[in-house]
Amino acid sequence: MRHMRIWRYVDEAARFGSLRKAAEHLNITPSALQRRIQDVEEDLGATIFERSAQGIRLTAAGESFIRWVRAQSADLERVRSQIEDLSGMRRGQVRIACSQALVSSFLAEEITSFRESFPLVSFEILVVDQGTALKMLADFEADIAIIFSPRRTAEFQPLMTLGQRVVAIMAADHPLAGRPSLRLRDCAPYPIALPDASFGTRNILDKVLAVSSTKLSIELESNSFEMLRNLARMSQVVTFQIEIGAPSPTLEPGLAVIALSDVDLAHGPLVLGQQKGRTLPVAAAKFAEQISRRLDEMRRTPQLA
Repeated sequence: MRHMRIWRYVDEAARFGSLRKAAEHLNITPSALQRRIQDVEEDLGATIFERSAQGIRLTAAGESFIRWVRAQSADLERVRSQIEDLSGMRRGQVRIACSQALVSSFLAEEITSFRESFPLVSFEILVVDQGTALKMLADFEADIAIIFSPRRTAEFQPLMTLGQRVVAIMAADHPLAGRPSLRLRDCAPYPIALPDASFGTRNILDKVLAVSSTKLSIELESNSFEMLRNLARMSQVVTFQIEIGAPSPTLEPGLAVIALSDVDLAHGPLVLGQQKGRTLPVAAAKFAEQISRRLDEMRRTPQLA
């Protein structure tokens, strides 16, 4: 365990890219941190960091070592979680990397439900794009990820998949608001606000538009769905989201939500997954099971008419 503490010092230095900032975070002196790093480098027989006036950066050997350290740390957390589970303590932490669409209501509801049974379990929610989510899994910075339309990679293990349609969001008094469904071309006469290119929703729309004659008047792009929804509420702008992140008419009566027609093929998978080959800590595994059940229920119950 003492070695794990020293390895954590090295990991924090790598995260901050600065001995001074890492030392402040760890509440030790920069010289003490430097000595710990030198001890590890001596044990390894290799230099972990390149030093410069701008700070420190991992060498190739350092990157290999840090990946190993993070894997060991994750495995230790799993063992601790199993021991606590056996003793009935039910403690633990669940770290989730997720798409922004999940945080408006879905994830908050699921965490609240989970903590009713396991009140000593804490959560860390990291709202990131799909590429960052996959990297966080690989770096053991997240236990599970819930992301829309992720790219295929051999290191990502899907646990549950739910198909998601793209929906149009607009003010409740918008001229399009009364329709049962929409084509993208129906939205063309109106100003459009889109999520930026880091989002799966945008990638789906771009693919649809690439093979269509429809041209949209894009007046704003943002990495904030809250910004996009507020803009739609206050103007004639039309924006887009996936079903699971769409605003509830009862909670946000100023907005209308209409599914895009299947003709446009504007849909993709919402995927719950983890790093392939990793055994999750007990708390994370239990929460992943709950999310899997919930997504399966949603698969059998249409979200929008």
